[in-house]
Amino acid sequence: MRRLIFAFLAVMLAAAPAVAVDTSKPDANTAAATANPSFDADAATAAYMAHLPPQAMARSDAYFEGGYWLILWDCLWALGVAWLLLGTRLSKRMRDLAERITRHKWLQTAFYAVQYIVSVTLLTLPLSVYEGFLREHQYGLSNQDFGHWLGDQGKELLVFLILGTILLAVMYAVIRKFTRSWWLWGAGVALVFLVIVVTIAPVYITPLFNIYKPLPESQLKAQILSLARANGVPADNVYEFDASKQSKRMSANVSGMFGTTRISMNDNLLNRGSAAEIKAVLGHEMGHYVLNHIYKGIVMFGLVIVLGFAFVHRGFDWSQRRWGERWGIRGVADVAGLPLLAVLFTLFMFVMTPVNNTITRSMEAEADIFGLNAARQPDGFAQAALHLSEYRKMHPGPVEEFIFFDHPSGWDRIHMAMVWKAEHIHDADIAAQQ
Repeated sequence: MRRLIFAFLAVMLAAAPAVAVDTSKPDANTAAATANPSFDADAATAAYMAHLPPQAMARSDAYFEGGYWLILWDCLWALGVAWLLLGTRLSKRMRDLAERITRHKWLQTAFYAVQYIVSVTLLTLPLSVYEGFLREHQYGLSNQDFGHWLGDQGKELLVFLILGTILLAVMYAVIRKFTRSWWLWGAGVALVFLVIVVTIAPVYITPLFNIYKPLPESQLKAQILSLARANGVPADNVYEFDASKQSKRMSANVSGMFGTTRISMNDNLLNRGSAAEIKAVLGHEMGHYVLNHIYKGIVMFGLVIVLGFAFVHRGFDWSQRRWGERWGIRGVADVAGLPLLAVLFTLFMFVMTPVNNTITRSMEAEADIFGLNAARQPDGFAQAALHLSEYRKMHPGPVEEFIFFDHPSGWDRIHMAMVWKAEHIHDADIAAQQ
């Protein structure tokens, strides 16, 4: 969902030619193995993995492992931005300007928020250019030229300015009213805001970046809607969006809540995936809806946010006592202290990376199982996992997967699909697929 609405407004306001992956159908030997009553899930998994050329595996491993370092560099860059805004007293000057413009506290917060969001966007632009444009082109994953990429960044900035200003105005009103317990009330505000954003995103945010249109009537569309009805997904249409103008990545989602639910797939999935892959992927996405992962995620990440705000509360008080006078910060209710609040929350989320990834990875694994049982396309699911190998490491070590993976690894997903297939190999519909 547009990178989870820009990673929930950038963590509460704290981005060479492609190597083709062989995704052809399994060869005759593999087909014979799958037709054998003594179907071997391990052998079938190895057969699928053998479709990935060593150079393609090395390339995707390098891309994904490079992302580990970017987590660190993003955190260090955030530290540098906060130091610049605080150490040079630029944040104080932005607050003073807002106070000269108006005497109303909420308007002062809004004027400061605009200055802060624009400043942070400009200060992080070099890293954003590398992460979101140069690196994506280096690994052959982007279809955008720099002008179109920059245009999307401008749209993201506009969304940040609107949503971020509203969030900060409400947040600082809460801080001013509850100066001692602001961290608990502030976490509640963040959660309510997250629910609102998730609700409106499919209708008002994601269409800013891509054109969504109903999928033309076809047998595939009828099968997708039948799958949705059979599993209680309240969608009466399937939408296609033109992600190929930005990226080569295949994706789909069942997004929204409180009446805004919609099934969407990008044109990369539609054009590159087989019917079996598409049904397997959408079965997985419907699993998120049926298993209430949006609500469960809000609860679990809500606990993380509460802990994060408690950490920020302690960290801010300690830092303000030591350096507050030097930075020109009057207290936690002073908007000039926002860079400190943001960087403390960023540090907390950096440490919580394995926890956050485990929460997400667990829900993804549940959706995988649901999708297999609903769509009954184990080979389609395995083929989709091969496609995702273009930018995901397929076979990490257990510690590596625990810390860095927010989805099960490609090998785990293929193996799970083959285990499922082994248990259903004599079912009429599975046997008919062989």
